[in-house]
Amino acid sequence: MMSVDTFSLYDLFERNAKAYPERESLAFHDESTTFKSLGLKINHLAGALIAKGTRKSDRIAVLAHNHPEFFTVVGAAAKIGAIFVPINWRLSVREIEYILSDTTPKFLFITSNFEDLVLSLLPRHGYLKEIIVFEENKNFTPFKQFLEEKQLGNEIDVAGDDPVLIVHTAAVTGKPLGAVLTHGNILSSNMQYMYLMGLSEKDVYLNTLPLFHMAGFTLAMAVLHAGGKNVVVSRFDPSETLALIQKAEVTMMGCFPPMLSKLLESMAEADYDLSSLRHIRGIEDLETIRRFKEKCKAEFWTAYGQTETAGAVAICPYFERLGSVGKSSPISKIDIVDEFGCPVEPNTEGEILVRGPLVFKGYWNETEMTRQTLRQGWHHTGDVGRMDEQGYLWFVRRKAEKELIKSGGENVYPKEVEEAIKGHPQVKEVAVIGVRDKDWGEGVKAICVLESPKAVTAQELIDFLSDKIAKYKRPKYIEYVDSLPKLKDGRLDRERIKTLFGNE
Repeated sequence: MMSVDTFSLYDLFERNAKAYPERESLAFHDESTTFKSLGLKINHLAGALIAKGTRKSDRIAVLAHNHPEFFTVVGAAAKIGAIFVPINWRLSVREIEYILSDTTPKFLFITSNFEDLVLSLLPRHGYLKEIIVFEENKNFTPFKQFLEEKQLGNEIDVAGDDPVLIVHTAAVTGKPLGAVLTHGNILSSNMQYMYLMGLSEKDVYLNTLPLFHMAGFTLAMAVLHAGGKNVVVSRFDPSETLALIQKAEVTMMGCFPPMLSKLLESMAEADYDLSSLRHIRGIEDLETIRRFKEKCKAEFWTAYGQTETAGAVAICPYFERLGSVGKSSPISKIDIVDEFGCPVEPNTEGEILVRGPLVFKGYWNETEMTRQTLRQGWHHTGDVGRMDEQGYLWFVRRKAEKELIKSGGENVYPKEVEEAIKGHPQVKEVAVIGVRDKDWGEGVKAICVLESPKAVTAQELIDFLSDKIAKYKRPKYIEYVDSLPKLKDGRLDRERIKTLFGNE
């Protein structure tokens, strides 16, 4: 029997179907969906999944460009206690296959452009009971047909602490780790955004960020939770984005480099009315933000968070404390500690620790990594920061053992790229670092020692990686050297390497 204090992610869909039955929840091209019809579709899909043998804690994966049925699958998974696995479609085939093998989903929902990829993987993934395509399709089950195979069953007991989402991230060991997030994590994130930004049923969010990404997912869910509308676009297009902001009177959007720059380029060619835009949440450089704010009155928000924290645990308007990432959010406790775990004085660097209802449950199938990360009552982020006297958090860097490159909003872990490059027979040693990049914020650079001089060209090395790691993880810059600096214990001296080779 369900506890009287239970409220799941599904309950927000059910609540909105009753509170705003005829209000638009989703818009996609020329089609729109009301909250009532979205609720009915979610219930039909939940029934179909149960009838096909889905049970609580089974995984359901999605490999798709942004699509309105993404929300239907999320809601149905939440209703029956299944775990939703959104897959980053920018990954290589090998990386996608790893995520499928790691989570062993019973069902995989796709958009038709991934049909050939999935056909190539099927022989090696017998645990997949069925592939469902959001569009009409001959090789796999069309979504509309799957919905018709419904059989509504009894309500399933789902608690707020139950897992609802697995998002793969943090490839610090050379392979991605699946962060397990609960119903309570996502609901807490929703309500935090609703409070901080004053979101209501009048808000309209434009899905410019991919829904497989934590930032895109949490912003979309927050507006949906508030009773607002999500305008869904398959992929970011500058001219289409500007036209939709004007036409749909969009109030909120997210961005990663170089999205705002691309919008400014399009705005130089035509006039657009952006007066409806109230909030922009994302990452950009100061000059680009200033230029964009000259075109509209939207508040740009800066924040700090991780996939493991369901998004932002520190946040504020960008210009409130320029250079910081905000104060701890209303439902997050942040501490800065030294190497012994002791709190440090203000303005002193140390590891950022987080506690609160946004912190994830742990890593999928990774007991030891979970134990190391969630210890002594805190989530150890692996990030170094400092807190000033006014309580603003300043991000400094990743800890050496958890180095991270942020390229166009995507996380790139040097260890993962290094392991892929080491697979080339002519590479003796390699170090991967992040360097300044005018388009993507940070670019990936590989510094390599070869077995013999001129044994492989830069392009040949990039081509070698094409089926091993995603395009955005492949080095944009490659430099060949005779040797790499080392520490006394033989490990790479990463700080010295950054000093010597990080001047792009």
